[in-house]
Amino acid sequence: MTVDVGGHGVVSVLENGDGPVVLFRADMDALPVREETGLSYASKVEQIGADGTKVGVMHACGHDIHMTHLLALGEYMASHRGLWRGTLVLVAQPAEELGRGALAMIEDGLFERFPRPDYSLALHVESSMPAGQVGLTPGWAMANVDAVDITFFGRGGHGARPHQAIDPIIVAAEFVMAVQTVVSRRTPAQEAAVITVGAIRAGTKHNVIPDSAHLKITVRSYTDAVRETLLDGIRDVARGVCEVHRCDKPPAISVRENYTPAVYNDPALSARAMGVFARTLGAEHVVERAPSMGGEDFGRYGRVSGAPGLLFRLGAAPAAAWNESLQPGGAPLPPLHSSRFAPDARKALPAGIRASVALLLDLMAPGN
Repeated sequence: MTVDVGGHGVVSVLENGDGPVVLFRADMDALPVREETGLSYASKVEQIGADGTKVGVMHACGHDIHMTHLLALGEYMASHRGLWRGTLVLVAQPAEELGRGALAMIEDGLFERFPRPDYSLALHVESSMPAGQVGLTPGWAMANVDAVDITFFGRGGHGARPHQAIDPIIVAAEFVMAVQTVVSRRTPAQEAAVITVGAIRAGTKHNVIPDSAHLKITVRSYTDAVRETLLDGIRDVARGVCEVHRCDKPPAISVRENYTPAVYNDPALSARAMGVFARTLGAEHVVERAPSMGGEDFGRYGRVSGAPGLLFRLGAAPAAAWNESLQPGGAPLPPLHSSRFAPDARKALPAGIRASVALLLDLMAPGN
């Protein structure tokens, strides 16, 4: 076992003769969320956040289940070497929530210091599925995620004399509406694309026109071509509205480096896994899921290594909560990242472990 790979990553390699190399990743970071599940084992951990304030910490995205699953997977495979041949690379990855962990481990030599995979696999809990069920999405499964910051520079003035100023809030407002045409008029209708302005910060007082307005934007896509269309379109619209409103200078536009790349589930591997899961858990416990526009940096493993990849979902919703959510007027299920997300680990974990072990034994069967 090797620790501190890419910062806090852990890699364990199980070698068992000639055969394929399979990488199985589990993310292990928590979130700055104060747990409100009411469980007896609810997290009481606190830390100082990036803004200097004290925040609670919990595994609101199920990464504690992911780590437990990985440990069980390694223990089973290590104690049943007669059932498989090849090399299993178990990866405990930090900083998935920041979109940086996979990149940090890869840049620290993940594919040079350790066996390069023939397949890359990962499991992720899902709050909207009942515990004991698994699901997967062939093809594009999760999105490219870009973070864009734009600052519009106006000319401050008195709110009673707007003609003497250049109002950056007006510029920002026009941009917010106009930028949606990049999705509706520049992007093919068959392609998935999202541009969301998540924050606007400008001004300090009712009657003061500020000098600038700052916007934070998330941009989601699947393909590289659509990603570039969206980013280019955002730049064009931002510069265009500035020209229309005679801003004193062009907007400052920055796209965060090392974006989170989309997850592509290899169709052949997905079909193989679907069959394995159905035989293992029963077809009634296996579902095909629609693609998500959420982000997951697992996509970087296949993008860099070239190995077919598969990220599949593990249902985690407790039976009572799941059944209630299906009733008219029933309480909705707490989503991932919610302070109330409380997965049924005792039911979800056995299903996830059985499914993952079965898939590994199928991929690494002696003589394959």
